[in-house]
Amino acid sequence: MNPSSPTSPASPDPFQNARQETGLFLGEFQGEEVPMILRLDDVRRAAKDWKTYSSDAPFRVPIPSEEDVRSMRQLPVETDPPEHTEYREIVEPFFQRPKDPAMIAQVEALVDRLLTDAFQRDSLEVVREFALPLQSVALTYLLNMPESEATLWISWGIHVFRDGGDGQKKGAALERYLNQQFDRAEANPGDDFFSALSQATYRGRRLTREELLGFANLAFAGGRDTIIHTVSSVLGYLGSNPRALEFLREDPRRIALAGEEFFRVISPLTHIGRVCPVPTEVHGHTVPAGGRVSLCWASANRDEETFDAPEETRLDRKPNPHVAFGSGAHFCLGAAHARLILRTLLQKCTERVAQISILNAVERVEEETRYRRTAAYESLTVRLLPR
Repeated sequence: MNPSSPTSPASPDPFQNARQETGLFLGEFQGEEVPMILRLDDVRRAAKDWKTYSSDAPFRVPIPSEEDVRSMRQLPVETDPPEHTEYREIVEPFFQRPKDPAMIAQVEALVDRLLTDAFQRDSLEVVREFALPLQSVALTYLLNMPESEATLWISWGIHVFRDGGDGQKKGAALERYLNQQFDRAEANPGDDFFSALSQATYRGRRLTREELLGFANLAFAGGRDTIIHTVSSVLGYLGSNPRALEFLREDPRRIALAGEEFFRVISPLTHIGRVCPVPTEVHGHTVPAGGRVSLCWASANRDEETFDAPEETRLDRKPNPHVAFGSGAHFCLGAAHARLILRTLLQKCTERVAQISILNAVERVEEETRYRRTAAYESLTVRLLPR
């Protein structure tokens, strides 16, 4: 670590003791006891062993499960190889777009625009007035949709299944919208995500409407709150650690390292589920056939056996083998998109922001039956001063 590198303690780790003692934590979600795998090597091994720890479990891969908020299997995440590999290939080209110079320029212009607006305000609520628009408009670039579509997407709130209810089934507004978009794309295809899917084939046939909805549902739900919470956490960190901006300004090459460290420390997705097709022993705990286990990314990213002083945020940490984007065949499709957004945010903040003053902060607490985890903010009000 560079001796001039700013460090600060991360939020408390609710899994530390269990990780050190047994490597397993017995969580409870929706009345179901779910053993959580905690150590980095164990998590990586399980993520690659899809025969023992299967993702072929509609609605049950997310924890808590989502039977009550959507009516279709999310693709490709809720499948195993070889189906997963073939489904993933269909949408891979769109999720490579963040490497395209044209999209990079769009995201840079977007962050510039949001910062310019923020400088003109006495205060800015970061979560809903900065992070949510940033994620929503950037998604229009990823999906090659008109930027005007973001206005509706913003109205769905931070989490489309929790904030997006309309008095009916949560997620119903998203499902209606996706059906409308596929109707439009099938009648008049263009160059956007919906049109590409509506023209795609899988094993020699067109995708069914349910498959189309499965891809699109994940595109809108999978990387929404995670990006929003990462952006707000980073701006909160920069406000709480004024030296950090100067440290990144001194050597812009540090920005990429800092981005990876933020993903590790924030770990916006605590964990993900897998289902055991047959009875399975997990660190001395028997999971029944059809029972779930959790791959706990947040714990793995604090593993003392891999990370020196994992409780510290070190902006020049290297190497940094975190699993904030998962591991194995199901490595996050949106990783390049998330990295582009965070890298651009850090770059523009070092170029344009003199100071971030925190005026008010309400932490977001993930409150489960057997643990509490502080992750990001419910609200974060700041004042941004330009250079």
